[in-house]
Amino acid sequence: MIAIDLRTTLGEALFRAADAYGDKPLLMVPANPGRDYDPAGRTIGFAAMAAQVQALMARYAETGYGLGHRVGLLLESRPEHMLHKLALNALGACCVPVNPDYRPRELAYLVDHANLDLLLLLEARLPDLEAARAECRNRPAVATLERFAQTLPAARRAAVPGTPDGTTPASILYTSGTTGRPKGCVLSHRYELASGHAYATRGGLATLREGAERIYNPLPLFHVNASILSFQCALLTGNCQVQSDRFRPARWWTEVRESGATVVHYLGVIVQMLMALPPGPQDRDHQVRFGFGAGAEPQLHAAFEARFGFPLLELWGMTEMVRALVDCHAPRQVGTRAFGRPLPEAGVEAQVVDDADREVSRGTVGELVIRHSEATPRQDFFDGYLDDPAATEAAWRSGWFHTGDLVTQDPDGMLHFVDRRKNIIRRSGENIAAAEVEATLLTHPWVAQAAVMAVPDAVREEEVMACVVLRPDAPADRQAVANALFDHCDAALAYYKAPGWLHVTDDIPTTGTQKIQKHAIFPAGTDPRTAPGVQDLRARKRRTRIA
Repeated sequence: MIAIDLRTTLGEALFRAADAYGDKPLLMVPANPGRDYDPAGRTIGFAAMAAQVQALMARYAETGYGLGHRVGLLLESRPEHMLHKLALNALGACCVPVNPDYRPRELAYLVDHANLDLLLLLEARLPDLEAARAECRNRPAVATLERFAQTLPAARRAAVPGTPDGTTPASILYTSGTTGRPKGCVLSHRYELASGHAYATRGGLATLREGAERIYNPLPLFHVNASILSFQCALLTGNCQVQSDRFRPARWWTEVRESGATVVHYLGVIVQMLMALPPGPQDRDHQVRFGFGAGAEPQLHAAFEARFGFPLLELWGMTEMVRALVDCHAPRQVGTRAFGRPLPEAGVEAQVVDDADREVSRGTVGELVIRHSEATPRQDFFDGYLDDPAATEAAWRSGWFHTGDLVTQDPDGMLHFVDRRKNIIRRSGENIAAAEVEATLLTHPWVAQAAVMAVPDAVREEEVMACVVLRPDAPADRQAVANALFDHCDAALAYYKAPGWLHVTDDIPTTGTQKIQKHAIFPAGTDPRTAPGVQDLRARKRRTRIA
C-alpha cells in the first residue's frame, strides 16, 4: 500500500499511486453487449488514469474552474465519473454526484441546494435538466460529456485563491431522503482517503493483497460505497475496481467470472436475488475470496456461504462515516447480523445508548453512537450537513454522532444490527423490528421479496403490514397465501409480530443502491390498509396461553 499523509489530496494520492503501480489496472468496466457504452468493456490503468486526469485538469483550469467551485456530475456509473471527479478534486473543486434516477423536481432541489457552479451531464439527460429548470432558482453552467471540450463554458466566478489540502471538500453526497428532503453530506479529501485506508487495513478475512485484487462493485458511483470506500481502497493498494453499471442478477456471475473478481460488494437484496437464481455450475465458477457488504438476512447468510463458497463479511457504515466496522475476524457470528466490534485504536469508538443518551447494559437494544475519540470526536467524519448546522449539531449531541441505527452489543463487544430506528413498529407497547419480520417472511418458499412497515391502528397505536413479492410457483389463491404466510410468521415469532395486514405486489421499489423504498410502495397520501387486495389478518393474532 502506498504511504500517504491524510493531509494530502486525492490528486496527489492518484499521482503517487500512478508512479508506484504504473500500468496495473485501476478501473475496469466489465463487458456487457446490451449496454449503450463500452459494450466490450474497458480497463484503465493507474498511469493512464493519471494522464487522463491531468488532461482534464488542464481543460478545467483554462476555463477558470478550481478551488471553491461545486460541480454536479450526472454521468451514471460510467468511468468518466471518476475521471472528472479526480480532475476537479485535484484542482480543489468539490463534486456533487447526481442520482440518475432523480425526477426533475428532485434534480431541481439538488441544483439549488448545492448551489452548483457547473453541471456535467449526458446529452440524453438534457430534457430532464430543462424540466428541472422550471423549478430552479439557480442556473448553473452546463456541459455535456459527449462534447465536453466544445461545451465547457468559462467559470462565472473566480476560483478561491490558494491550493487544496486534506480539509478541502471533495464531495457532497446526498442521502436517500426517504423521510423529508435529502441532506448534503460534505466530505473532505481526508475523509475519502481515510475511508479507503480503513478498508485496506481491516485485516482478517478482509485482508487485501497489494496489486492482486479485483473488487467487483455493482453499486452506483453517486454512492459512498463505490465512489469512495472501494475506489479509494483500490487506489491505495494497487488494486482494480470492477465497476458495473448496475446490479443485474442475470449478469452477476458472468461479470464476476469474466472480470476475474476476487472481492464482491453486496447489499441484502443482492443476496436474496442471487439465492433465488437456479443452482448451477456458475455457483462455484469464480475466484471470489470474500463478499463485503451489509444486510444479509440471518436465515440466508450461512446458506449463501455454503452454496457459493465464500464468506459474506457484514459491515456497518454510512455516508457520514464509512470507515467501516466489519465482522471479519474469527470466530465470526454468521446469521446474527453481527458487524464487528468498536475499533478505538483505529479511530472508531462506539456505544449503545437509550433515548436519554445513557449507555445501556450489554444485550439491550439501543441506538448506536460513534466518534473518533473523546479528544477528537469528529476527526475523519463528514464535515457536516450542507447549510444545516442545526441538523449537524443535533446529530452530534453529547459528543457522539447519533446514527439512527438500533443495535445490541454482546459482553465481548460484538455489535449486532437490529433495525433503523424509523423501521421500528410500536404495537401495544411492544417494539417490533421490521427487519426481523422481513427475515422470517423470506424463509418461506413462496416469498421472493418482503418489506414490512407500520400502519396506524385505532386500538394498538400501530400494526404490522407486510408487502411481499411472490415467486412464480406460489398459489394463485391470495387468501391461501395470506393465511400460509401468517402461519409461518406466527410459528416463528411472538404473536404480536405476525403481520396484521398483508399486501401481495408485483414489485417493491428500490433506490439505485438497491435499498427498498417503503414509502414508494403505496401512492403518497393514501392509506395502505385500503389498497386493493390487502388482506386483513388482525383477527388471527392471538396470544397463546402457556399452561
